[in-house]
Amino acid sequence: MYNDKIYECPEQTGLKEECGVFGIYDFDGNDVASTIYYGLFALQHRGQESCGIAVSDTNGPQRKVLSHKGMGLVNEVFTQDELESMKGDIGVGHVRYSTAGASTRENAQPLVLNYVKGTLALAHNGNLINAAELRRELEYTGAIFQTTIDSEVIAYHIARERLNSKTVEEAVNRACSKIKGAYSLVVMSPRKLIGARDPYGFRPLCIGRRENSYIIASENCALDTIGAEFVRDVLPGETVTITPENGITSDMTRALPEKEHARCVFEYIYFARPDSTIDGVNVYSSRIQAGRFLAIDSPVEADLVVGVPESGYGAALGYSLQSGIPYGMAFVKNGYVGRTFIKPKQSSRESSVKVKLNVLKENVNNKRIVMIDDSIVRGTTSDRIVRMLRDAGAKEVHVRIASPPFLWPCYFGTDIPAREQLLAYNRTVEDIRKIIGADTFAYLDISRLEGIVDGLNICKGCFNGKYPMEPPKEDIRGEYEA
Repeated sequence: MYNDKIYECPEQTGLKEECGVFGIYDFDGNDVASTIYYGLFALQHRGQESCGIAVSDTNGPQRKVLSHKGMGLVNEVFTQDELESMKGDIGVGHVRYSTAGASTRENAQPLVLNYVKGTLALAHNGNLINAAELRRELEYTGAIFQTTIDSEVIAYHIARERLNSKTVEEAVNRACSKIKGAYSLVVMSPRKLIGARDPYGFRPLCIGRRENSYIIASENCALDTIGAEFVRDVLPGETVTITPENGITSDMTRALPEKEHARCVFEYIYFARPDSTIDGVNVYSSRIQAGRFLAIDSPVEADLVVGVPESGYGAALGYSLQSGIPYGMAFVKNGYVGRTFIKPKQSSRESSVKVKLNVLKENVNNKRIVMIDDSIVRGTTSDRIVRMLRDAGAKEVHVRIASPPFLWPCYFGTDIPAREQLLAYNRTVEDIRKIIGADTFAYLDISRLEGIVDGLNICKGCFNGKYPMEPPKEDIRGEYEA
């Protein structure tokens, strides 16, 4: 349930995290490192800055966890020899991108802790809003932090709660009751694989099965990649524990009523892979519906509808289907260039755009083009893309955006920065049209958002400033990063 009050937002200049998590437990005792590798490969779109894998042998020596992590893409960080040396039948993996200034190997995940009750490996997707407060409490009781990420705060609290808990899953639940914000967790203990999702359901998390192995992953596209079947989503507020003795067990003590859920709509607009289905809603279908709504609400006479690669494709097809204007291809993407939106530095984004796209001149020359993009955040690339179409001979360029204008920052794990950095802040639609050089320009109306996700309860804070919980008064990254 959204608050009526629009909370004033403290200044925030860093980028927020968006990550991918993957965990697997093979009850037959087979090594899982290679499977985690391919699972992370399928989740690479969620983070291209660092990655890591941690595995353990449930029948081997106590406290022995083998881990490897580094900066770069999954296929850059891991070699075949490294994967073969990581012996273990239970493991977790992580892909990450982060704030500027935190691009270090130390901040790569999974985090591995050795403590009095044994070992713990944790992978986290999301962002906590009370991390600074919890971190200070731990520091004043002697905790020494090795990273500047809030995921380490979660790991410490799980370890501390384990001292007074009968089971590790109870410790996870107790720790989760203290943290506030967005989190989808995969936790590996010596003989259990645990998944936990925050009560609002901001970030996705699902369960899969392949023969006698169980998997927990950010998106079901990772299950398809490894040949696993989708079992179900982890529910908002749910903790699931996977063991050979009991299979999947569930704890819903942290759950909120459905009406208070606040799934991140940006997962459907941009972040998730189009072949994923999150909480029963297919991402590709959601994007097609957004395009249909755009065509209904913001029609225009044109010759061709095109999408900006790649998350603009679905909405472009939807616009074409609804309007009857032919759908075509205007851009060729260099597949070796990462997603410009999640580059940690502004200079990196701009240099990537120059080599990321090229225009098919034969398709756009002397035509009126409707160009569909998933969103505009800072607007640093949109004017360049419009100019590319005009330079290729387009007579007109009509820009349609498959999301509402971003007017507020995000505190729950999506890269929406301070208001002053947002293109739509203090600007009219006509102002933006002139800035990017389009003939006409329109956003998706905010009233359409529930319609693209089949009525799911969603968070719209970055569009309307109404958050499901009060935003933080301080940012842990601003205080702790060099």
